[in-house]
Amino acid sequence: MVRDPHQARSGIVKRILRLGLVVVILVAWVGCDQIVKQFVRVSLFKSPPISLLYDSIHLAYTENPGAFLGLGANLPGTARNASAIAFASLVLIVTLGAALNTRSPSTVQLAGLALVAAGGLGNLIDRLTNNGSVIDFLRLGIGPLHTGVFNVADIAIVAGLVLFLVFSPRGGEEAAADQRA
Repeated sequence: MVRDPHQARSGIVKRILRLGLVVVILVAWVGCDQIVKQFVRVSLFKSPPISLLYDSIHLAYTENPGAFLGLGANLPGTARNASAIAFASLVLIVTLGAALNTRSPSTVQLAGLALVAAGGLGNLIDRLTNNGSVIDFLRLGIGPLHTGVFNVADIAIVAGLVLFLVFSPRGGEEAAADQRA
């Protein structure tokens, strides 16, 4: 099979653009996450919680030694830290690998994967520099309903998953589109 040189160059350009998008999202989101967490360390560490909009927005410095919503926080310290770091590293590697090696994700799906990786990297940096804990500080709620405490990296993970899943092609629709083309 003879490959068209124009197609080969086009493929290389696409990979470079994909890599560029992933790097920009990683650097921007991880940078914002770390700047906000540093601000939280300085301004909220020993201060009372801040309540805004009748406690709809609640800001308070919290260290989360566990995973999502404190899952695994009661494990012994060394086991908890090692498993959290290993799991976060694995998810980061798989997500980045999928973002950079999947044949044709849409730009939105690629951005979603990059956001998941950025959130994972932001929280992994926390674990490596904060004795295995992640800095959380934000809780949202209305009346008795409220979220768990989270951070900017967690927002990236959730937003990335939503983008990736919402913009994933449906099996039947994708097959029908391939047949029409």
